[in-house]
Amino acid sequence: MDNLIRIIKNPDENSIQRLTKRVLLNNEGLIEKVKKVLSEVKRNGNKALKEYTKQFDGVVIDNILVSNKELEEAESLIDPSLKEAIQLAQSNITKFHTSQITEEKVIETTEGVNCWRKSVAIEKVGLYIPGGSAPLFSTILMLGIPSKLAGCKEIVLCTPPNKEGKINPVILYTASLVGVTKIFKVGGAQAIAAMAFGTETIPNVYKILGPGNQFVTKAKELVQQEGVAIDMPAGPSEVLVIADETGNAEYIAADLLSQAEHGQDSQAVLVTVDENIAKNVAEEVKKQLDQLPRKDIANKAIENSFVLVLKNYTDCLDFSNKYAPEHLIIASENPEKFVEGIVNAGSVFLGNYSCESAGDYASGTNHTLPTNGFAKNYSGVSLDSFVKKITFQKVTKRGIKNIGNAIELMASAEGLEAHKNAITVRLKDIENV
Repeated sequence: MDNLIRIIKNPDENSIQRLTKRVLLNNEGLIEKVKKVLSEVKRNGNKALKEYTKQFDGVVIDNILVSNKELEEAESLIDPSLKEAIQLAQSNITKFHTSQITEEKVIETTEGVNCWRKSVAIEKVGLYIPGGSAPLFSTILMLGIPSKLAGCKEIVLCTPPNKEGKINPVILYTASLVGVTKIFKVGGAQAIAAMAFGTETIPNVYKILGPGNQFVTKAKELVQQEGVAIDMPAGPSEVLVIADETGNAEYIAADLLSQAEHGQDSQAVLVTVDENIAKNVAEEVKKQLDQLPRKDIANKAIENSFVLVLKNYTDCLDFSNKYAPEHLIIASENPEKFVEGIVNAGSVFLGNYSCESAGDYASGTNHTLPTNGFAKNYSGVSLDSFVKKITFQKVTKRGIKNIGNAIELMASAEGLEAHKNAITVRLKDIENV
């Protein structure tokens, strides 16, 4: 039977380069559209937010702030078994991110010169949680837990309302569980603008984190020019699987499809040297796809995806590192043999039972990861995403005597006499005591 996913065997170097590039949606006019939204919200605040909510979400919102009553009602609507699942995930994510807390360590670089670094929480952060067909409450755990552990004083969350002007109860329950301070019924680029600039109701924040569509992504990029930090550049979600002969074709196909159902522009890639694995996975993808409720979305993503058969596993790792996947799965009974060669990846899943879904929900690692090849130079969200690292130094008289002459010589060599003088006046003062 015909396969839905392309199988490509031993491509040349030019083809390899093309395959590492992501499929991009047509975004003609996107920047100007987003700039207009940002400008309107900056100028007109809540009025602009309500107009855009009516235009894009099809609902008129009187009060964009979620009330305590709405939060209480939401908790009563959540199935107890789902609450338990969320709490299990919360526990594991908390454990893993707590381990990232580091102690201050004072280093004496020279006698009389002490240096150290202190982690200080970003005071105000904004979390964006998309609406759409799937309520991504798991992302609230991934962003809310480390922001709370870091000590952020204000944690603002924006998410779009449905046609009834409500937020999915599980979104509200999870946000309340992790300690989000304020929740607003606002989505899209207008939500990013509100958190960046502030409105009559929504406070401005210092950093914005969270996924979204191309409008949200572009808005996050643009508000950086206004002095607001973001988590990372974002693109469509993706997975790459490296499989040897011990990989399970049924498992691998399920992993590829779990990525494909995220969106039509998602990409799922299998790389192997084993032609039987390639063929069996392609057949499994076709079989499993028909059973998915979101099969239309997944099918479009599979059209953008491929199976790559290469000559050896060194080539497989080389391709993976060039591709720099958001998620990298090593489908093997002996995954450790691949670990040393992994250089570029957002998060790695080792072995046949380490499916991406585990990291997406409850293993403890963070699922907010660099996409679109940015795993070459960005890390996923962690506790560090919510803090600044401030360096301190304390220099005594003994210390300035020990390093002063070197500083004077270096400052003179750079032609910065005022820098030199800042040392010279101190050294003279010490000599005259």
